[in-house]
Amino acid sequence: MKRKPSTEATAAWVRLMRVRSRVLDAVEQELKKAGFPPLAWYDALLELSRAPGGEMRPVELEKQMLIPQYSTSRLIDRLVDEKLAARRECKMDKRGQFVEITDAGRELQKKMWAAYSAAIEKHVGSKLSDADAMRLCGLLDRLGCACSATPAAPDDRDSTAAR
Repeated sequence: MKRKPSTEATAAWVRLMRVRSRVLDAVEQELKKAGFPPLAWYDALLELSRAPGGEMRPVELEKQMLIPQYSTSRLIDRLVDEKLAARRECKMDKRGQFVEITDAGRELQKKMWAAYSAAIEKHVGSKLSDADAMRLCGLLDRLGCACSATPAAPDDRDSTAAR
């Protein structure tokens, strides 16, 4: 018989899921109050801006975003409709395509970072010391998260853009 999680492990799981949901909801609300689109838009634009040449195949973006393919497809459609990204055909594989960030997409991502970083500080940074935050990253690393691989914010390489 397989071992069941301890009461402590189960309690940690419940807290992790609740805090994830509450903090993400709070960050989404802060972005909405500031007049910005959802956090997924920022994440997609950040990934595209960090990719070589500012472009990725949709499947690569999907892997980086960790959302279902159908959600990624709809998100790409919205970004293209808003002229924040553009689709282009792959020259090597005519059936494939790339999604490329536009100048407008780069600009929106930078503007969103101001509200996003303020929300991170309000809902996480103000509640944890830097030492506590590093300990939390260490614990999350043990669960398979790579906090140390978190990307730097646009035009602010000393800060991290957490997801």
